[in-house]
Amino acid sequence: MDTTQAAPFRQPLLAQKTALLAQLAEQRGGVIGRAEAAADHFGQPEDPRAQLAAERELEFALDERETTHLAAVEAALARIDAGTYGECTDCGTDITAARLQATPEAPRCVHCQEKAEQHRRAA
Repeated sequence: MDTTQAAPFRQPLLAQKTALLAQLAEQRGGVIGRAEAAADHFGQPEDPRAQLAAERELEFALDERETTHLAAVEAALARIDAGTYGECTDCGTDITAARLQATPEAPRCVHCQEKAEQHRRAA
């Protein structure tokens, strides 16, 4: 896919990036770090320990998920700039337009994505 064909995907990816950065900033309490935000959020003595631990794990998992998604969006934008957007990063074949419409940050074709997920589950 050349840069002209990839251009329509840039704006949705930039919108995703902006939204993810805002979510991460909100989850982390604005400009303070994640550790400080967690300490402030979970420092109430009346909360049961198990509840605190579960909420902390959930918050960190959400943060990790958003951070991973942000990295995927940034990588897709870099592929647009490099002229390789729409090519599977594993096998080099073209990623279908339907897949890119549904998931514009997708780095792999469906076949390679399925193989990667099977490998991850087996590990």
